[in-house]
Amino acid sequence: MIVVMHRGATQEEISHVCEHIVELGFKAHPIYGTERVVIGVIGDDHAKTEAMATLGIQPGVERVTPILKPYKRVGAEMKKERTVVNVGNAAFGAGKFAVIAGPCSVESEEQLLSTAQKVKEAGARVLRGGAFKPRTSPYAFQGLAEEGLKILAFARNETGLPFATEVVTNRDVELVARYADMLQIGARNMTNYSLLREAGATGKPVLLKRGMSATLEELLLAAEYIADEGNEQIVLCERGIRTFEPFTRNTLDLSAVPAIHMLSHLPIIVDPSHATGRSELVRSMALAAIAAEADGLIVEVHPAPEQALSDGAQSILPEAFAQLMEEGRRYLAVSGRTL
Repeated sequence: MIVVMHRGATQEEISHVCEHIVELGFKAHPIYGTERVVIGVIGDDHAKTEAMATLGIQPGVERVTPILKPYKRVGAEMKKERTVVNVGNAAFGAGKFAVIAGPCSVESEEQLLSTAQKVKEAGARVLRGGAFKPRTSPYAFQGLAEEGLKILAFARNETGLPFATEVVTNRDVELVARYADMLQIGARNMTNYSLLREAGATGKPVLLKRGMSATLEELLLAAEYIADEGNEQIVLCERGIRTFEPFTRNTLDLSAVPAIHMLSHLPIIVDPSHATGRSELVRSMALAAIAAEADGLIVEVHPAPEQALSDGAQSILPEAFAQLMEEGRRYLAVSGRTL
């Protein structure tokens, strides 16, 4: 439920209500808006009926409203203002648009640094690259682990680009958080709830990818695990869902973008690379995502896709990325946004 405070409610009244919520056995989540304060009451829904009555008579309380959605912290019912997630100088959400770009996996210092320099020149604001790679086959390239993180950190120092990288297991969260500016939770781990909690507890921005068979409600409930650790710096990512169509790797669900904007205050970006699995489709799907009012893109870029150790078929060349960014600027201008 949400406790809506009167305009002009004092900090003493707000603190008193928060303390009362905790005494009732719930978590208090105050949100300070431009005009008033609302306090989210997080806990067992079945125990809230009686609590609503006692909260409604507290000093400074205007009304108590139940939250109908199962996701509380990340839902639009809780917070009307759009959340802006900052990663270095990049901003996602509330009209802010940014692009994350780089190779699927870190293969060498030369490969990553050359790619980082080129995507930065083209306008990318965040570098991507996997140091740990969860692969379907145990015999496929699994990443360079900490050595890959060190290479990413080196590229950040050289280019000024913050970087996002995937964390695969709970035991690696602390290590990855020590290096990365943003932790990525991949589609395969969207329902790894203990990993979501640990990633949220780091306080670092989290990029949460939609599972290949996940509904939007399931995606938002996964985000709720992160937010329940006190971390709402979450960027959701639509990366395609599994359907019966074999031509593409997945089917890009662009309707997820406006739907998430209706259901949640969190920003959502689109991954046209994993969604299609085909480099020749990345441009059109990226531009379509901009038209759908996504809050950003994450694109796989590789200097020699035919030699890539993972996902070469869906990676575009730096030159193609530069052209995409130029077209993207024109599409963004239509809606009054900029890169």
